[in-house]
Amino acid sequence: MSYLASVSSRDRLRLRLDGLLMTSPDPPPTRGRSLRSTIFSSGELRLELAERDVPKPDGNEVVVAVQASPINPSDLGVLLGAVAPGTLRADGLDLVGTVPEAVLPLYRDRLDKPLPVGNEGAGTVIAAGPDAATLIGRRVALFGGSMWADYRVVDAAAVVELPGDVSIAEGAGLFINPLTALSMVETMRVEGHKALVHTAAASNLGQMLVRICAADGIGLVNIVRRAEQTQVLRDLGAIYVVDSSQPDFADRLTQSIRETGATLAFDAIGGGSSAGEILTAMERAQPPLAAYTPYGTTVHKQVYIYGSLDVSPTVIQRSFGLTWSVGGYLLTTALARLGAEAVGRMRARVLAEAKTTFASGYAQRIGLREVLRPEVLAVFTRRSTGTKYLIDPSSDRST
Repeated sequence: MSYLASVSSRDRLRLRLDGLLMTSPDPPPTRGRSLRSTIFSSGELRLELAERDVPKPDGNEVVVAVQASPINPSDLGVLLGAVAPGTLRADGLDLVGTVPEAVLPLYRDRLDKPLPVGNEGAGTVIAAGPDAATLIGRRVALFGGSMWADYRVVDAAAVVELPGDVSIAEGAGLFINPLTALSMVETMRVEGHKALVHTAAASNLGQMLVRICAADGIGLVNIVRRAEQTQVLRDLGAIYVVDSSQPDFADRLTQSIRETGATLAFDAIGGGSSAGEILTAMERAQPPLAAYTPYGTTVHKQVYIYGSLDVSPTVIQRSFGLTWSVGGYLLTTALARLGAEAVGRMRARVLAEAKTTFASGYAQRIGLREVLRPEVLAVFTRRSTGTKYLIDPSSDRST
């Protein structure tokens, strides 16, 4: 039976008039590839393209043929765990590596479980349950995992239809980075801060944050790690850009924080001394105390760690009194805390500014099979500016 059989004649006519009805009466796929990452109890990591059944959509479900999915740092954590990319070796069509024995206990809850990879993406709805039949042929974006695959079956409520002028490639990254950047600004407002500090600021997300803060009149101190990244942000309108590789970094960071009044930071690096250096600069940026106290100023200083570009221990040299906090920051938790009204407002802004504020740039577009090519994987796992890749499963899908 054709996957269009469940569409009423009236809906079929409307879809045809809209130019959205699929021209092929072929049935929906029953099998498709899904990239899986498994850490076994033995410590072996195996990456494979596994064939899986594609469930038949029921009720309000839709089948999305995935055509674009960005490679985000959060995806790499699931993909590789603690395995260094350079240590992976080919085993037939798979890649295998070894998780260091010392950290294997950290993965207790995922041992021997093949995990799907890919947090977000976009594609075309090719089949649907009877309650979502009008979505057939629509181009949609979605967030919810398992996106490095040929097909994704989800509830229709989980997809967002793309505006006509937004391509599938442009729509693929409209969730994680845009919502993370917007949630940072919303968190700043809710917690009573007035300006931000952001590390690894030349990243895709960091560039979005520069545009948001410029448009909204928010002070933003951008910390980069290389001189050439400074110009990238300057060209976007960034006013405060501080290069951590320079000998005067601490002084320039302090001065930028003093001028903006930033008391909230989001740290993508995680390990090393980054968080502590920011807290120290925030304390030094405050006016001198009228009377000495060993407890520092009473201005609260907050650093949220949301990334792990550096997987070494986080080092906190306490030179900033006792009015401070360091915590973890997870997008899904932040969205739940901010509430439905704020999330709805953020999603509407993302769609409205998909081609401007939240536009993503990709160094290269690759197929699913290429993810398992060591020389390709070595590039996109660098997590550096200019190495963000987009996966297009349709480019090497057999059917």
